[in-house]
This record gives sequence, C-alpha cells and structure tokens, in this order.
Amino acid sequence: MKKSVKFKALYWDIAADLLFPPDFEEDKKYPTIISTHPIGSCKEQTSGNVYGQALADAGFVVLVPDASFQGESGGEPRFIEDPSFRVEDYRYACDYLVTLPFVDEKRIGVLGICGGGGYSISAAKTERRLKAVVSITGVNFGRLCREGFAGYDPIGTLEAIAKQRTAESRGAQLRVDGLLPSSVEAGRKAGITDIDVLEATDYYKTSRGAQPHGYTSALFSHRAAAVDWDAFSNAETLLTQPLLIVIGDKPGGFGAYRDGQEIYGRAASKKKELVVVEGWSHYDLYDKPEPVQQALKRIVPFFKENL
Repeated sequence: MKKSVKFKALYWDIAADLLFPPDFEEDKKYPTIISTHPIGSCKEQTSGNVYGQALADAGFVVLVPDASFQGESGGEPRFIEDPSFRVEDYRYACDYLVTLPFVDEKRIGVLGICGGGGYSISAAKTERRLKAVVSITGVNFGRLCREGFAGYDPIGTLEAIAKQRTAESRGAQLRVDGLLPSSVEAGRKAGITDIDVLEATDYYKTSRGAQPHGYTSALFSHRAAAVDWDAFSNAETLLTQPLLIVIGDKPGGFGAYRDGQEIYGRAASKKKELVVVEGWSHYDLYDKPEPVQQALKRIVPFFKENL
C-alpha cells in the first residue's frame, strides 16, 4: 500500500511516497521511519523499493522523500546537492509526519543510504524528533567533496566553483556534472579501477537501478558549501539517539567503510552498533538480496526495539 504525497519545504514542495504496513488501520498509531536516498538518487531506488518497502512489510509506516531540488521535489535550480538543504529536509519531513493521526510522534526514526546515511546522522544531532538512526553504507559527503570529488585539491575546486558561479550569474549555461562514467566499460577504458565508482555505474546506468529521476548529477556552481561541511561534527556531544551503522567490508573510494567506523567511535549514543556485512561492497548493500537481508535482520529488530 503506497500513497504519493507532498509537503512544504521553504518555498517549494517535497514529493514523497508514504508506505503502509499490510494490516494498516487509520485509527491506530504506528512507529514511522523516514527512509532517505543516496547522493543524486531518488525515492524509486534503494531507499523506497528496497529498504522502505521492507520496513513497511515489517509493520512500520515509511516516508520516502525525494530531496529538495531533486527527483519529483521542487526547488530551483535543479540538481543542487547541498548538505544544508538535505539536512533541513528531515525537519520538514518531521513537520509533516506529526500532522498525520496514524503516526506516533514519539516513535519516528530515520534511515539513510550512502550520502543519505551521513545526512541522517547529521540531522539527528539537532532534530530531537528523530528517536533512532540507521545508516546503511553511510558517507560523509563533506569529506568526499574535500577529497575525492575535489581531487584532494579543495582550494582549487572552490576557486573553480566561484568562477563558474560568477559566469552563471552573468548568463552562462549552468554546469551540471555527471558524477559517473556513461558505462562500466567506459569507466574501465578511462582507467577507473575504484570499486565504488564502477559498481555505482553498474547500479545507476543499467536496468539494475536506473530510474527517470535517478540522475547521479550535481550542479557544480552550488557545491561550495559541501566542501566545508562535516556530517559528524559535534557527534561526541549531540548524537545521543540509538544508532545502527551498517557497512560492507570491501572498502571503496566513497569512504563508507572508514566513515562508518569513525562515526561509530565518535557518537555519544549509549546504544550503538556497528554491523560489518562480510564479503560485500557499498553497492551490494543497495539491492543484492543476500547482503540486504543480512542488513535487514539487524535493522528491523533495531527499530522495533528503539521506536
């Protein structure tokens, strides 16, 4: 059972799918989970069709939004991947959920995948309506922008962003960067060997995960804020909710293996768990049945215990 909904952000609407348990009754109150997609993804991919649906089947109401400026959500210009907006989306999601009579406002949790995992952790630090946090192969997008996406030259990248934004302010065409090669074969021919980049391409550029709104693109001129952002800042003080971190044991260039271990160590949460799914990679945890089921065997009991 699924319903398409919209709720207000600043000056635009956020589009989302609301997923219901099989035995849903409107006069009951349910624990509810916000399931959020990776960088440059959309609600029709892993956050909705895999984890969102599994959690609904397990008895939760699940809200699966598209990020502002992405997917079917509003916001102009398109393809902005700005952590400040991504984190603020969680607050608007909570604002919406607490108006629904069947949502138990004291039992709202959050789950994020890849960049959504980092954003979920960041949001939970200051959004106390989020009572439990799950990060699946979560990535600290700020670190990735300072290192991998900047070629380990953040100052040079910021200078280029400034130049491009000036040009666009004067009427130049917007620069929208594709974050991945056109195909796995093209990536290998270009000399790419990193497991995350190649497997991301396999997921997003083939029938395995391709969706009309899953663009894996970003507006270059609006990426400066991400270079100075850190998903984990002040986690030692502010991140106190129950926390479950799920990572594969095959590390790749997007850094989820390192980031998962770091936030597990830094979080102030008294109840926290690090699950390493052995033999599987970052993108295996998006949709491959065996690692996904291994993750869900820990995720579902975690939410049932803490929501």
